[in-house]
Amino acid sequence: MLATPSGTPACPDTDRQQRLAVLLADMIPGAATIRVSLNDPARTWPHPHTIVKDETDTTLNVRRTTARIAARWIMRAWPEADWTVAHTLDLATATLSAVAGRGC
Repeated sequence: MLATPSGTPACPDTDRQQRLAVLLADMIPGAATIRVSLNDPARTWPHPHTIVKDETDTTLNVRRTTARIAARWIMRAWPEADWTVAHTLDLATATLSAVAGRGC
């Protein structure tokens, strides 16, 4: 893909990101947002950490494997994001936004 003078892709791959949001919504029923960072409180080194919430902002219990897969897929879909801070993926709009503060 051609890049603009700023070095960013001329056409961001939003279709891929929208497909990912649909896949994650199917994989985690009831999920509305997924918050991802590399600051797992149970680890002393960078490790994917995921918090899944529903429409009412209630945290959903997700299996560790599912949470890890979701985090890795999201990180790969947005490689330009600064993963030292937490980001939230809105599954309805397929938009990723940084969370104020550090961690999850």
